[in-house]
Amino acid sequence: MIYKIEKNKIIFKKIKLALNLGQMRGLMFYPRSKFNFALIFDRSYEDKINSSLHMFFVFFPIDVLFLNSNKEIVDIKFNFRPFRFYIPKEKARYVIELPCLKKNKQLKIKQKVNW
Repeated sequence: MIYKIEKNKIIFKKIKLALNLGQMRGLMFYPRSKFNFALIFDRSYEDKINSSLHMFFVFFPIDVLFLNSNKEIVDIKFNFRPFRFYIPKEKARYVIELPCLKKNKQLKIKQKVNW
């Protein structure tokens, strides 16, 4: 479960951690109808390039949170569309991919989250 620390408000109930090959594959070729969870990547250290993303072979838009080592949101990319590339504005350690949902728009830079 991912939640905002300030208000202990749930952001997403189902989470999956991207480990090993999951770090490389992410949501490539994943069916949109089964994407009902938050996918968390731990990049092991803060960096812009290491936490950058591409949407090659992901055929639906997603929302993405970029968090520093303190699990504070440092950048947000809403409606990240297929076949695009994105480098976060700040260094990030954690990347969280979410389905595009209206409630995600409530998330703001500097908010702390946890799982």
